[in-house]
Amino acid sequence: MFDIGFAELLLVSIVGLLILGPERLPGAIRTGSLWLRKFRRSFNDIRAEIERELNTEEIKKDMHNNAIMKSLKSAEKDLRGALGDTPYDVSDIKPPANQGDSDKTQS
Repeated sequence: MFDIGFAELLLVSIVGLLILGPERLPGAIRTGSLWLRKFRRSFNDIRAEIERELNTEEIKKDMHNNAIMKSLKSAEKDLRGALGDTPYDVSDIKPPANQGDSDKTQS
């Protein structure tokens, strides 16, 4: 998390020992570690809440996409059923050949 080396920790501990003294230093370390634990716990709780919220949004998107796919498959099934009722096969239907070219020859 922080890039603190041994030299920095040694300097902070010496300054703390000089300022607080040997009697109050252990209590200050306990208080600091308590605050650090509370901060980390709060940070982890916030991160977990955000991850749950993002997961909820992702699930909603998946459900919406699944509903769309289901409706598309239903429409495809209805279309295939309607095409099955026609006397012609879909592959028999061909577009007119060179429809754009016939307009040019008539001009």
